Amino acid sequence: MKFIADENLNDHTVPLLRAVGHDVLSVSEVASGVDDEQVLALAVRESRILHTFDKGLGNLIFGRHLLPPPGIITFGAS
Repeated sequence: MKFIADENLNDHTVPLLRAVGHDVLSVSEVASGVDDEQVLALAVRESRILHTFDKGLGNLIFGRHLLPPPGIITFGAS
């Protein structure tokens, strides 16, 4: 699968996903410091599922009517 890993993921996530055969674009590696809108735009442009801890991305997509990526996997503590 094609994923994009947000900067807020830990350092172990990207190598683990790559090790099991996924195509992972890391925001930290290619666009460190960009804002959430740019991360979403990159995910859309690259047609990648976004992995993130940022629960506010839905507000950008639905509140500001930004194009959503093919998918978003949001992690968080319960």
